[in-house]
Amino acid sequence: MRQRDLPRTYRVKSFGCQMNVYDGERMAELLSEQGITPAPEGEEADLVVLNTCHIREKAAEKVYSDIGRLVKAGEEAGRKPMIAVAGCVAQAEGEEIMARAPAVGMVVGPQAYHRLPEMIVKAASGTRATDTDMPADAKFAALPKRRKSGPSAFLTIQEGCDKFCTYCVVPYTRGAEISRPFSDLLREAERLVEAGAREITLLGQNVNAWTGEDDKGRALGFDGLIRALADMSGLARIRYTTSHPNDVTDGLIAAHGEVDKLMPYLHLPVQSGSDPVLKAMNRSHTVESYLRLLERFRAARPDIALSGDFIVGFPGESEADFAATLALVDAVGYAQAYSFKYSPRPGTPAAIMDDQIAAEVMDERLQRLQAAINRDQYAFNKASLGTTCEVLVERRGKLPGQWLGKTPWLQSAWFEGDVQIGDLVQVELVEAGPNSLAGMLRETVAA
Repeated sequence: MRQRDLPRTYRVKSFGCQMNVYDGERMAELLSEQGITPAPEGEEADLVVLNTCHIREKAAEKVYSDIGRLVKAGEEAGRKPMIAVAGCVAQAEGEEIMARAPAVGMVVGPQAYHRLPEMIVKAASGTRATDTDMPADAKFAALPKRRKSGPSAFLTIQEGCDKFCTYCVVPYTRGAEISRPFSDLLREAERLVEAGAREITLLGQNVNAWTGEDDKGRALGFDGLIRALADMSGLARIRYTTSHPNDVTDGLIAAHGEVDKLMPYLHLPVQSGSDPVLKAMNRSHTVESYLRLLERFRAARPDIALSGDFIVGFPGESEADFAATLALVDAVGYAQAYSFKYSPRPGTPAAIMDDQIAAEVMDERLQRLQAAINRDQYAFNKASLGTTCEVLVERRGKLPGQWLGKTPWLQSAWFEGDVQIGDLVQVELVEAGPNSLAGMLRETVAA
């Protein structure tokens, strides 16, 4: 690489989970602290950060496709963008990216992106830079203070995974489970509220595995952190994702019934409705134990909306196993859920298991599963009609005077009225669609 000027503008493109969205926001803040500004909409950036996800098949190939498009757009514009590949693909396949894509100046893993500024200087001098170290605590300590936020903000509290599900690369790309210190989280949450956040979503690969100590040295579980955040003035709503059945505690279940600011929504992935498949996945729960957990959450908070994750076509999944998954969906009645075809990830035990499922079988099963999930989501939305609830205004709608926001149950709701972004308003839900609801504004809630 030849020596070049330092970038003046940047663009961060994040793919995948909400933790990647959080990381992308933090990278943008880090770059802005260096005096690099966001590229205006429609203009090519001097620096493009591809913040990648490695969960799905062909994720790496998508990276190379994006790199090719960036190079071509740069050539057409008579410029050569500086390209950085970040995130989980960078962590897993950093050396190969550097070998295959000469246009990439930097490869940085999800625990090392706080070092981007020095890597940019190195790349500008003509030396390509790679950093896939995993010092998570160092990353958070080096990131700038939160100064800007929308009405709803993400806050990563826990990273990594020790569960080693046989299909998953997260333990290898994000490392072992670590919990951020309690005092650091309270400070970041306070800054987010000062910057405009009314709602904070706590993030983690296994968010409810968080543990720590309060300012008096007393041991805290995840529910203790939620209760501490609920005491924060100006913070109106708390959510969290993604939780793991193995880390659900009595305290967390009780918090759903006792903490008003904790929204009545639970995303608890199950992955399959078949015990043999769950065992092959190395999931630590059974269908029965999972259903018992849901019953306990519903007993604590009867109006709670339930969400889950499902994988279809895991190696060895029979038609009977898949039928058990459909039966589980029928039994639960999810307000929403996410479903995916099994995707073999290099280096995971499931990738070399016998009885891999044919693509056309996975396609057909996914269609049937998604039809059941969509049916139940629409039924949940219709059951909400006539309810007057609090909606957090997040953005303008497509039409003049129209606004969009989220109900306590994470439904998208639109309505018309004289409000502002960040307001909490009372809205009567009057019309249901498969993916959203229409409402009538009733009143604005005081901050």
